[in-house]
Order: sequence, then structure tokens, then C-alpha cells
Amino acid sequence: MSRNYKKLAALMLCSGLVLSACGGGNSNTNSQAQSAKSGTTAEAENVKAKITWLNLLHTASPPTDKVLSKIEEATHAEIEFSWVPDASKEERINTSLASGSLSDIVTLTILDNSSVRNALKAGMFWEVSPYLDEFPNLAAISQDTRNSASIEGKLYGVPFQKAKARNGVIIRKDWLDKLGMAVPKTTAELLEIAKAFTEKDPDSNGKKDTTGFMDRSDLVYGAFKTLGSYFGTPNVWAVDDAGIMTPEFETESYIQTMDYMRASFEGGYINQDFAVTAKNDQQQNFAQGKAGIYVGALFDSKNLLNMSKGIQDNMELVMVNDITSTGNEADRAIWAGTNGIGGLLSFPKSEVKDEKELKRILKFVNDIMNDDVYALMTYGIQDVHYTVDADMAVTIKDTDLWQQEVQPFSSSRPKEVGYKIHDADPLKVEAEKLIEENANYAVLNPAYSLESETNTTQGSELQKIVTDATYKYILGKIDLAGYKSEIEKWEKSGGSMIISEYEAAYKAINP
Repeated sequence: MSRNYKKLAALMLCSGLVLSACGGGNSNTNSQAQSAKSGTTAEAENVKAKITWLNLLHTASPPTDKVLSKIEEATHAEIEFSWVPDASKEERINTSLASGSLSDIVTLTILDNSSVRNALKAGMFWEVSPYLDEFPNLAAISQDTRNSASIEGKLYGVPFQKAKARNGVIIRKDWLDKLGMAVPKTTAELLEIAKAFTEKDPDSNGKKDTTGFMDRSDLVYGAFKTLGSYFGTPNVWAVDDAGIMTPEFETESYIQTMDYMRASFEGGYINQDFAVTAKNDQQQNFAQGKAGIYVGALFDSKNLLNMSKGIQDNMELVMVNDITSTGNEADRAIWAGTNGIGGLLSFPKSEVKDEKELKRILKFVNDIMNDDVYALMTYGIQDVHYTVDADMAVTIKDTDLWQQEVQPFSSSRPKEVGYKIHDADPLKVEAEKLIEENANYAVLNPAYSLESETNTTQGSELQKIVTDATYKYILGKIDLAGYKSEIEKWEKSGGSMIISEYEAAYKAINP
């Protein structure tokens, strides 16, 4: 009987998600399992810890056991995964929380879900702050990251550490060279490049068929928010020393960003349908040579270049991450998406019975953050799934095999940055370097971990007022007075209450 089949059978027999939650069995066996999990006896130190993990699956099927066995060997643990398809995660996690069908480790990525937040605040999961500094990899988690991942000042799990600030500007270097233009350092220089790419035939085909910016209908992950950083716009919210909160769209820098986008639109330096363009269409259009500036995630450069093969074979790209509106290094800034938090690895008290068990599981989480386990979960087994050169650059040997046996583990890594082993692709290497550099200039959202009941219940509806007003201003359908009128509508419809609630929550943990 295969190992995967045995896992499935056990799950079905126990009518739950977690093997350790099953009742019955020999009491001595249960005692040994508990001892192995907690590591409380000298004998248990020679036995693999038995750890169950309710985890998300971002691929079509779970991985085989080939890589898993290597991870278990490296962490001295026996891991039983209960995989939840990402598409149904909210429903499954809500059901598991309500029924108590949990695991030793529960992956929680939807921290804004009311059921998840209520479960965390209700004390269903261990508060881990007192224990992190006992383990070297966990101790290295910054205080900013811990604060951002906390709820009402308490950290109910190990944060998934994502790259804090992934965005920048990707430009056609071959077009810059053709027009004799330098890589921009300011927003004004970037706009001049956009104008030249629109008006000076950078692809030399004798037609006026190119634009500067190629953007999409997304004020966050498209161009707008990154450009906003260059003008000094706060990341969603700003807070002063007195704890007064100001939404980004009520700042002068937000208006400057709208003016910049409006000038680009009126001059024709941006695709005129950007407000209704999907991401895939944006990338396809860029790859087809219809524009020369892409503002978004820096690691998109590799995909854009790959997409251009056979269409724009002369395409060369340069990535820029140090643009400001003033030209002053001191003003350099870039917004941090979700403050670099991808969720939590949380530990329910119903499964993890005491501090000894908790510490053994925290040790396991610490161990999967080691370089060797990161390599296993990212690239697989050396010389089976990949080869590596003297510079620790990786080349995947068989993409299909990697996707089947390795890729499902990649979303389980508690930390994604700061490792020696890396992708061999030059654009990917450069993107990772710039993204790591971005962290030094990342602007956090001070309200990311705060509670606002009004925002929970009305936030999406109210945000639509702001989004619509922003697009209308950029497209020239309303003037500044009209924009401010819409912001007043936001305040009267519940925005003022959101501000008050966030201020109260901020002051409660920052007295």
C-alpha cells in the first residue's frame, strides 16, 4: 500500500483533516506519539517528531514522497500533510475552525477573514512571541514583521516572510539605446522617456504604433501605487506621532500621482484603455512591442522577455528601483505589499497541548528555514531536479518533473528571501537583488494589523468610491474639486468611522 493511500485512508477513517486528532488506538502507542511530538524524553530524541500540517495546495495535485522524505530527514520529523486546494481555502479553513478539525500546524493566509481573525483573537492558537528568540531562524524575524503579523499586539503564529517591496520599473533598454536616452532617475525623466517611446518610433518601423507606459486596470499592483511611492505617498495609511491616521488618498502626494498619470493619459504616453486592461493583456502587449515601460513586480521581467521570444527577439530590458520625484536619494521609497506578510503558520491549542510540544514544532518550523531545506522546497533534490554551479546558481533539469515533485512545496516556505542558492537566469538574479535592496526603502502600512469593524463590513464598498474617483480624475472626467467631493462622500458614508476606529486601535497598542 502506497504512503499516499495510507494517508488518505487514515483521513477518511477519522472523518477529519488531521491524523493526530483521531481518537481510539492503543494508549501506549498514543503516549509514544505524544512523546515523539514533544521530544520530552531521551528516547524520544531518537524518534522522529510526528507533525501534522493543514496546508494549502497551489498546484493541480499533491507532491510525491520523494522530496518529502528528504525534508523529513533534514528536520528529523515525520510530516503528515492535509492539503487544501487554494481555490477552496476560505471555505475549508472556516469549516475546520468551526469543527475543530485542525492540525499541529495550520497555514492561514487569509488574515482578513473574519472567522480566522475571531479564532485567533479568541485564543484558539498559541501566542508565540515569548518563544521565537529561542530558535535562530525565528529569532531573526524582524520586529516590524512581528508587529505587522500581530493582531491586537499579539502574534499567533510564525509569519510567512515575503519580499517586502517587489515593485519597480522595467524599461526597453534597446529602445533607450536607439533614442540615445539614459536610464531615468526621476519621475520627470521617466515621463520624457514615455513621451519619446510614443513619438519617436523606437522600434524603427516607420509607424506611430507604440506608447510609453503599458498599464492595467489595477491601482495597487499596476503602475499607480509604485509611481505614488516615488512622489512620497504613504502606503494605504499614514500615522503621525499623535496617532492621527490619514488615508493615502487624502494626501498631496496622491494628487501629484494622479496628475502624473493624467498627463501621461492626455499626452498619449500610456495605453488609452489602461483602465479596462487585464494583466495578461498588459503583459502580452508589452511583449509584442506595443510599449516600452512596465511598472510592476520586478521579477515579471523574466516572464516578459520569455513571452517576447519569436516576436521581439531584439528586446533588452533594464530594471530600475531608485526613481524619485525630487532626484534626492533621501526621498527614495517603495510601498511594501502586505508589509511583507504572507500569512501565519499557526498552532492550535487543541492539537499542541503544552509548551514542550509547541517548542518542538517551532524547532521544526525553524529547521525548514535552513538553507538546505529551502533548497529542497524550492528546487528539489540536487542532480535529480536541478544542477547548481559554483555561484549557487540553479538550473532545473526537467521542468515537468520539478512541477510534479517539488513545486507544491514552494508555497509552504515560511521565508522566501535571503538564501545563497538562487535562480540562474540573469534577469531573475538582478530582480532578486533589486527587490532585496528595496527592503531598505520599504514603506509599511501602519494599519495593516489593526482592527476596524466598519472597514471589515463596509471597506470594499467604500473603497470603490475612491477607486472610481481616482480613475475619473486621471481620465479627465472630473476636476480636483470633483475628486475632493467624492472623498467627502467616502468620509460621510463611513470613512470617518474607519479613521476613528483605526486611531483607537493604533493607540491601544501604542499608548
